[in-house]
Amino acid sequence: MGAAEVGAMLPIILGLASCVVIVYIRKFNNMERMAIIDKGLSPDLFKKDRSQSDSSLRFALLLIGSGIGLLFGYWLDRTFDMEEVGYFAMLFIFGGLGLGLAYLIEEKKQRRTTKDL
Repeated sequence: MGAAEVGAMLPIILGLASCVVIVYIRKFNNMERMAIIDKGLSPDLFKKDRSQSDSSLRFALLLIGSGIGLLFGYWLDRTFDMEEVGYFAMLFIFGGLGLGLAYLIEEKKQRRTTKDL
């Protein structure tokens, strides 16, 4: 089997594997919910109270961090004559910092809302 055949089959195999994983995850989540209902507990334990603003904040800070990372990567490339390594390293570092900042903001907001109740 040549490289062209493997390259053509790879997306098909990965797509099928993804579908199988998703089906099994849904199946086990359903089995867990049914077991909780059988024990007489409330199925509301699985509901997440995450609003749309949380994901928007996370995505915005990820993009801001990635932009700052690209800017620092450009600066490293020009100042220290680095190759592409500076771009990728700074992109991941500042993108991760942006996600960490989003997590801290979300936790602070969640603590404030539970404290008010």
